[in-house]
Amino acid sequence: MAERSRGPGRRRIAALAAVALLAPSAAACGSDDGGVPVINVYYSTEQSFQKLVDECNQQAQGRYRMVYQVLPRAADEQRVQMVRRLAAQDSGMDVLGLDVTWTAEFASAKWIREWTGQNKEEASRGTLEQPLASATYEDKLYAAPKNTNTQLLWYRTDLVPNPPKTWDEMIKMSQDLKSQGKPYEIDTMGAQYEGLVVLYNNMVASSGGKILNDDGTKAEFDQGAVDALGTLQKFASAGVTNPSFTNTQEDAARLQFQGGSGAFQLNYPFVWPALQEGAPDLKDKVKWARYPGIDANTPSKVTIGGFNLAVSAYSKHPDEAFQAALCLRSPEHQLFSAVNDGVPPTIESLYDDPQLDEAYPFKADILAQIKDGANRPVTPAYQNLSTVLSATLSPPADIRPEQDADALRGSIQDALESKGVLP
Repeated sequence: MAERSRGPGRRRIAALAAVALLAPSAAACGSDDGGVPVINVYYSTEQSFQKLVDECNQQAQGRYRMVYQVLPRAADEQRVQMVRRLAAQDSGMDVLGLDVTWTAEFASAKWIREWTGQNKEEASRGTLEQPLASATYEDKLYAAPKNTNTQLLWYRTDLVPNPPKTWDEMIKMSQDLKSQGKPYEIDTMGAQYEGLVVLYNNMVASSGGKILNDDGTKAEFDQGAVDALGTLQKFASAGVTNPSFTNTQEDAARLQFQGGSGAFQLNYPFVWPALQEGAPDLKDKVKWARYPGIDANTPSKVTIGGFNLAVSAYSKHPDEAFQAALCLRSPEHQLFSAVNDGVPPTIESLYDDPQLDEAYPFKADILAQIKDGANRPVTPAYQNLSTVLSATLSPPADIRPEQDADALRGSIQDALESKGVLP
């Protein structure tokens, strides 16, 4: 295979070509069950989610009956399925589990209903600011945050007595360990997908930079965003990553670290229970800390993840769908999901509950990062933006900050305006 050119022109064409509009599939049909409204809940695979559905059905006392429609594991496949059905105005969809990046797209397309009145008040009560912002578009609430997420720094205490506070400090520690013949890798996600965009967005936010302007209509790429390109390139070319860095996603990073070659890992909290089960010789040597920042005197700002619950614009039973969504993300059910499925709650008071102590010994760091967290750029064209960004950022070691920033200002602006996008 010929080596891929890093020229901005070719990369821009390739990135835009990868963004495609989706053709609608045949619409599914909704139904009632003996006069009881059936509420179809389209949600990602989550081990204990069916239990939430069952409990909410009991609490509904016949007002409605939820049915859990399991979406594929991969986020892109989830989005494809929902977009196709919503584009076909499928009335058999009621409650939708949306990745936090999809709010603007679905709201702009008028596929989901605004949360107002008592429903909005209940969905907002006690909810952390950043997760609530991820469910908001143009100052209107379009979903109820169910769970959030953030990455932490995981490190080997037998190799590193004190965790690094900045990227420069972490890279230097890793290089020192490497020179001593010790495990040294910084394991994290570098494949050409959303995980690489999140890695870069963490650096942009921690630099105080912007990828888009405040209203999400223009590619900005200010100095903070340019500096973040330099930080990512330095990290990727410093000789401190796994040899498979450019093909690594979340679970692969976990396995690399568990394999013993890593001194540091940047990843989500799911790695903790996996470490307890999968690496008994290593688990007592691992601790956690806040994600590294750019400046030691300024706390890092880390991209939040998670899922929000929206109500389809085409639901035949919107009132019941709002009730069902509120039940699924109630405080008691968020706490249950946090303990049993490892997904951090969006309601701040739950972090004081002692039930989280064992499952989330790092809950204070999770809460602090979410409070200081960053959302990804808000635009209905986020999927296009992400595709263009990940194509340009890959492979990260070849980034040229100034040149790539110039190229991205053009290619992202075209993506925002759907110019050059294949039909």
